[in-house]
Amino acid sequence: MLSSSLLEGLNPEQRQACEITEGPLLVLAGAGSGKTRVLVHRIAYLIGACGIPPESVLAVTFTNKAAGEMRERVEKILGPEAGGVFVSTFHSACVRILRREAGHLGLARGFAIYDEADSLAGVKEALRRLGLDPKLHEPRRLRWRIDQWKNAGVLPAAAAAAAGDLDARRSAEVYAAYQRVLAEQNALDFGDLILQTTELFARFPEVLAWYRRRWQYVLVDEYQDTNRVQYRLVQQLSAGHRNLCVVGDPNQSIYGWRGADVRNILEFSRDHPDARVVALERNYRSTKPILGAASAVVANNRGPQARLWTEREDGDLVEVYEAVDDRDEAQFVIRQILVAAREDGRAFGEFAIFYRTNAQSRPFEEALLEHDVPYTVVGGVRFYERAEVKDALAYLRVLVNPADGMGLRRILNSPPRGIGKATLERAEALAAERGTTLLAALREIAAGAGGARSVTKLREFLTLLDELCDEVRSLSPADALSRLLDRTGYLAHLARQATPEAEARVENLRELLTGAEDFAAANAGVGDDERSVIELFLDQVALVSDLDAWTDRSDRVSLMTAHTAKGLEFPVVFLVGLEEGLLPHAASARDAVGVEEERRLCYVGMTRAMERLTLTFASERRRYGSRTFAAPSRFLSEIPDALVRSGSVSAPAPRRSARDPGRSLDYSLGHDSADEAGSIRVGLRVRHPIFGEGSVLAVRGTGQACKLDVRFDRVGVKTVLLRFANLEPV
Repeated sequence: MLSSSLLEGLNPEQRQACEITEGPLLVLAGAGSGKTRVLVHRIAYLIGACGIPPESVLAVTFTNKAAGEMRERVEKILGPEAGGVFVSTFHSACVRILRREAGHLGLARGFAIYDEADSLAGVKEALRRLGLDPKLHEPRRLRWRIDQWKNAGVLPAAAAAAAGDLDARRSAEVYAAYQRVLAEQNALDFGDLILQTTELFARFPEVLAWYRRRWQYVLVDEYQDTNRVQYRLVQQLSAGHRNLCVVGDPNQSIYGWRGADVRNILEFSRDHPDARVVALERNYRSTKPILGAASAVVANNRGPQARLWTEREDGDLVEVYEAVDDRDEAQFVIRQILVAAREDGRAFGEFAIFYRTNAQSRPFEEALLEHDVPYTVVGGVRFYERAEVKDALAYLRVLVNPADGMGLRRILNSPPRGIGKATLERAEALAAERGTTLLAALREIAAGAGGARSVTKLREFLTLLDELCDEVRSLSPADALSRLLDRTGYLAHLARQATPEAEARVENLRELLTGAEDFAAANAGVGDDERSVIELFLDQVALVSDLDAWTDRSDRVSLMTAHTAKGLEFPVVFLVGLEEGLLPHAASARDAVGVEEERRLCYVGMTRAMERLTLTFASERRRYGSRTFAAPSRFLSEIPDALVRSGSVSAPAPRRSARDPGRSLDYSLGHDSADEAGSIRVGLRVRHPIFGEGSVLAVRGTGQACKLDVRFDRVGVKTVLLRFANLEPV
């Protein structure tokens, strides 16, 4: 294929980034500058113009969604010739390596990948074994600390050696005990996937040499978000041939709190003195006012700044709105959306609302429900974290990896089987005493004499497990799930409940089956001596991120944190909660480094906007059950006045109630004055933004302390505090 056609449509800097094929290369890609386009065309150029075998190219990024899109775009350019290119996330690539090389590390190939809940349970088990009180040694804090060690590439022995006080020594002790728990259950947690791969390469140079020979060209996306162990992995793989291309933007480094180290990209030229550097400064996404405002904010950080520019000269000024409180903020944003949808013909999918913390979504969700606006929240309870989905997948995990104690505990009484807690505790003690797996201990108890009901039920369960293992081994993931949900009685148990909640859980399981079918179709013929299709499926669901669950929907507004928004773009963006204590967040505002990362986060949120950007803050906000007052974010004052249209109250008149066209939804009992409690009477019909319509049963207290007992038509009796309930008389 002609090189000119492979680089068609690229600007000069983008072409240069594709044509420098040998040696280390740093591509500084500003927001909206087409970095994915560069990565895609660079891969195509290496293969199509330079004759590099596809299997010699490794490209890594941070989400499955980004990897999938990159792979599809390369295949669109090259066709079947691109089939051997390995485009993956860091974690997926490491799982692939570890499945193949597990024996070197003493792991069985079918090792489990523990999610956050499983990992937390493992930390609690480590505390129990050490005789430490979880009330004094908070498991979540310890789990976070262990994860930080792993992100930094620190093993338990090194953590203990570096411990400078009793708390650090105790944490390192828990770290070591936790790793023993994982080893016993043939499991790795998320942080282990990369750390253990780097340890594999360090301990077995011949294994590293094999992968270096395989991947002669390494490309890394979002390099500013890599942590130290990812940095080490990249250096290991590229140290021989040194054909390393990293792409990123220091101004979009926003994951320091989870171990990302912006020094990786800032010091790339120091690590590689002969590195070439290409800067992509043309922005294709945002209008000039939006780009100018965002650049003015991030310019207050230390270090060199990219000079982004755009040919999109026209565009609305950035709007800044000061809300009375968080409810007013939400109402304003949703009315702006309704106006733009009605007057400009915009689809709801063109709008996004970004916030600093997930807790801020509540008033926006209430306002969206109130105005019947469809929406999706990215980063809430993820599909694969729902109890029934985790139960079904736990069965598959145990069938693949019988040593998986966490999975076994989950399915032992799901659905309820009458296997008592005492039986489980006895098995756990026996497993610890014999140094064996929980499943082996349960089998020993079941094989013993005695016909206690609990032991009889245990025997039945183990027989079922053995039968399922034989039955599902050769099935597709969907057929295996369908068989086990039927044979275990899980679906029948939900059907007997006959409640809306149970019906919703059944629907989630049906969706899981659909997802498994889609996976099998997309991976037809995959599954070899390294991994079965079921193992591949379990690997995929274990590595799903929040952003992977987001799909581009034209019919609904997207709500997400500014962190989750990275990598996305929307025509209209509302970045809300720009207050001191929120953005910048109080936890990050204690030092200059933290404030600079918060400023970069603000920059990322602003540069997701293509055509219109609105920034909001509230003078008063309800947090942690009480009203607080906050100052506007310092970042607002860093935007030049010439780029801002402030003080706007251009929202339309609120929508009228369908029952009473003359009453505005903006009128809500108790919102403006607690004195309105005197107008409330037993029997009054009211409407709540979440619970719907109902009748007042009782009025208790007066003034700001007034509480109402209301029988809502859909959800029954609720007690609400009048001043915050946002009730509307019907």
